Amino acid sequence: MVTLAVPVVLSELGWMAQGVVDTIMVGRLGPAAIGAVALGNAVFYTPSLFGIGLLLGLDTLVAQAYGRKDYDGCHRWLAQGIYLALAVTPLVMAAIWLASLGYGRFGISAEVAEPAGSYLRMLNWGTLPLLIYGGTRRYLQGVGQVRVVTVTFVGANLLNWLGNWVLIYGHWGAPRMGVDGSALSTVVARVFMGLALLGFAWKYERKRGHPLFKHWAGPSLEKLKQLVRLGAPAAGQIVLEVGAWNGATLAAGWLTPAALATHQIALNYAALTYMVPLGVSAAAAVSVGHAVGAGDAGRARRAGWLALGLGTGFMLLAAVVFLVAPGPLIALYTSAPEVMAVGPGLLGLAAAFQIFDGIQIVSTGALRGLGETRSPMVANLVGYWALGLPLGLGLCFWAGWGIYGLWIGLTLALVVIASTLLWRWRRDSDRLVG
Repeated sequence: MVTLAVPVVLSELGWMAQGVVDTIMVGRLGPAAIGAVALGNAVFYTPSLFGIGLLLGLDTLVAQAYGRKDYDGCHRWLAQGIYLALAVTPLVMAAIWLASLGYGRFGISAEVAEPAGSYLRMLNWGTLPLLIYGGTRRYLQGVGQVRVVTVTFVGANLLNWLGNWVLIYGHWGAPRMGVDGSALSTVVARVFMGLALLGFAWKYERKRGHPLFKHWAGPSLEKLKQLVRLGAPAAGQIVLEVGAWNGATLAAGWLTPAALATHQIALNYAALTYMVPLGVSAAAAVSVGHAVGAGDAGRARRAGWLALGLGTGFMLLAAVVFLVAPGPLIALYTSAPEVMAVGPGLLGLAAAFQIFDGIQIVSTGALRGLGETRSPMVANLVGYWALGLPLGLGLCFWAGWGIYGLWIGLTLALVVIASTLLWRWRRDSDRLVG
């Protein structure tokens, strides 16, 4: 489990690092620029992660085929994943473009709304390579080739950092593009990611004597339907989860620019720690899927519980760090007094939900390895949208608790979701063995 999980965790951290680098690199432009990047990413990730979520069925299908030693089947599932990515990209891009025109209509201040829309329209050009990366990554993880994903992210982040430095501030004779330069740098990095992982997949298939493009499968309507049946609930779960937090970011935009910047910084830290159990979740999906494909129910159950122990153990340590050193963590982003006054309190709330966040995402991955993707979607629908977000908005605006009220509601949502999914994993894994 550790051998599989560590490279995947590093890959998730590399994914998160792109947004962190963008936020840090625009920090010198002021709180409005930080807020623009936050709102741009918030809106981009909801539809784009729906597209990536549709491909999450590859976790189950590729891993179980690999467990059965059906290696050509793994290859064929990759092809269907690429076809699905090509099919949904125009819809995702259209949704993002339309959303980029609407910031000013939601009461967001003009100093943030205008650059946020421009940033989002530029970022939109990276949608197709991002989805191709998503499908190819799931295939590589499913066949146990996880280190190459980490290597790709190291290169992509170095490229993104350099691109930010050149394009945001106009170094090396480049135009000074501000937040648009940050978006363009991310697009270039994502093109690199998609091409690099396709190259690694080609190399892996060639090594085993089955050249990737020579034996490329044509589209299969039945296989695409099967992939969508598994992926659509997983995509729904991601959109519900990410959408709730992005909705909170939009709500924070109705407060002051300083409140929005503080929210984004605290959210970056919470999301950064979340990448570790997210990586463990992917490892759980692959490990459980391999065991199910091999017909070893006991190994599947052990893999899921072990992943839960690893994920929640890390999140406990993260909670301690948030409680012990909130001030220095906020100061890494900015020393603005208005941000420093609010930031430690938000990190304290983030510490309160760390363990629950770890439980819910690792349980989601373990269930996906079994082929169960609907219950996480339902749990997120109820936890966030029927309970947490309405409560948070009420505490924020009607009770006058501001940004703290928003985070209290979302913390309660995570408690409910984690409890539900842990119970579901225990029930389903017991049935698998029994």
